[in-house]
Amino acid sequence: MEITLNTHALEREIAWFSKVCETRFEHYFQHNEQDIDLDQVCPPPALSATDGPYAKVVLEFGFGYAERIVMMLALLPHIRPQALDLFSLQNSALGRAYSEIGGWRGKTHSGFLPTCETASFILAGSNLGKRFAVARLFKDDHAFARRGIIKLDSQASGEPAFGAALQLSHEFLQLLADGEADKPDFSTNFPAKLMQTKLEWSDLVLNQEVMEEVNNIVTWLRSPEKILQNWGLEKALKPGYRAMFYGPPGTGKTLTASLIGKAVGSDVYRIDLSMVVSKYIGETEKNLAGVFDQAQNKNWILFFDEADSLFGKRTQASSSNDRHANQEISYLLQRVEDFPGVVILATNLKANIDAAFARRFQSEVYFAMPDAAQRERLWRGLFANTNKLDQDVNFREIAERYELAGGALLNVARYAAIRAVKSNRDVITQDDLLAGIGREFMKDGKTL
Repeated sequence: MEITLNTHALEREIAWFSKVCETRFEHYFQHNEQDIDLDQVCPPPALSATDGPYAKVVLEFGFGYAERIVMMLALLPHIRPQALDLFSLQNSALGRAYSEIGGWRGKTHSGFLPTCETASFILAGSNLGKRFAVARLFKDDHAFARRGIIKLDSQASGEPAFGAALQLSHEFLQLLADGEADKPDFSTNFPAKLMQTKLEWSDLVLNQEVMEEVNNIVTWLRSPEKILQNWGLEKALKPGYRAMFYGPPGTGKTLTASLIGKAVGSDVYRIDLSMVVSKYIGETEKNLAGVFDQAQNKNWILFFDEADSLFGKRTQASSSNDRHANQEISYLLQRVEDFPGVVILATNLKANIDAAFARRFQSEVYFAMPDAAQRERLWRGLFANTNKLDQDVNFREIAERYELAGGALLNVARYAAIRAVKSNRDVITQDDLLAGIGREFMKDGKTL
C-alpha cells in the first residue's frame, strides 16, 4: 500500500515538475524581461504524511518549492529520465548546448544529467538575485548537505561551482523510491564493511576500568547535544569523538566496537585498509575522503582495525617517499579530527601510532589479557549448553593453567567441536579442549 501511495505522489510531483520546466522554457525563450513567479503560476501538489516515503522526507525536513524542484531534478534520471529530455535542447546559433541550462553526459547513460546550473535555470532563469538564493540550497548548513541527501560532484577543479553534477545519494534514492534505506555496499568506492554481531554485552568479559571507558563512549553517542549545550561546551569542543583501543590480539576490541554500535543503534563500518592504502601518490587520501564524505552526518561509527599500518609515526623526511607518507598522516589527522561522528582506532601496538593522533583521542582504552576468573567466564559463555560437554570438562582448571585471549578461545571451541564430530561423539571432552589449546600455543611457539 505504501509503495502504491508513494507512486501516486511521485506521479503528481513529476507532472508538476514537468509543468514548471515547460513554463520556464516558454518564458525564457520568449525573452520576457520580467521574471515569472513560478510558485504562483505552477503551485506544487499538496503532500501529506500518508502519501509515502517521498512525502515523509519533504515534510520531515520542511522542504519548500525550491527544495522540491532540486529533489525531483536529482531523482528523475533514476526513475524517469525521459522527463529531462527537454533540457538537451541545442543552441542552433552556436552549435552546442545552452550554457545556462548546464548538464552533463554520463559514460553509459544517454539521457540528460543535471547540474546546479540546471536547478538555477529552472528556479531563477536569468534573475541574478534568485540565482544567489538558489546557491544557498547547496551550502554545507542546508539539509541537503547536512543530511547527505544531495551530493555535488565537481568534474574539475577551478570550474564554476554551479557546474557540479547534482546527484542524489544512494541512501535517499532507495528511501524516496521504495521507503527502504539500503546500507552502502562494500566496493572500491566504499571500502568499508558493515560490522554486525549476535553477541550481547553479557558475552563480553572486560575489567571494570575498560567498561567505564566504553560506557563513556556510549553516553556520548546517546547525548552529544546535551553534553555540549548544557554547559556551553559547543564553542570549545568539536562534535566528534575519537577513541583508541589497544592491547593484545583477541582481547575484544572489535567486538566492543560492534556492541557500542548495537547499544546506540548506530552502524559500525570496518574500514578495509587493503583497499584504502595505495602506493600511488594521492590515492590513499582520495580513498579515505570517499569513506569520510559518505559517513558525514550519518551517525556511523568508523572502525580502523590494525590502525598502525595507516596511522603510523611520521619520520624524518629524507626522501620523496617519506614526505608523501608524512603528508598522508597529516591528512588523516585532519579528517579524523574534523569528523563529526565516532572514530575508533584499534591496534596491537600503541607505540606505533603517531603521537599527534594520541593527543587528540578522547579515550585510550587498554584491552588486557583476561585473568583466570575472566577466562573461566569466557569458557562458560562459549559452552552455554552443558549437556553437550563431557563430565570430565573442568573450565576452572584450564582457565587457571592456560592463558589465552577470548579470540583464541573461539578457535579452541571450534577445533574441539570439529574433533568431537570426527570421532562421532555428541559431547566435547577435556581432551578435545586441551588439543585445541595445544594448537593455539603452537602458533606462538609454545607448548602445553
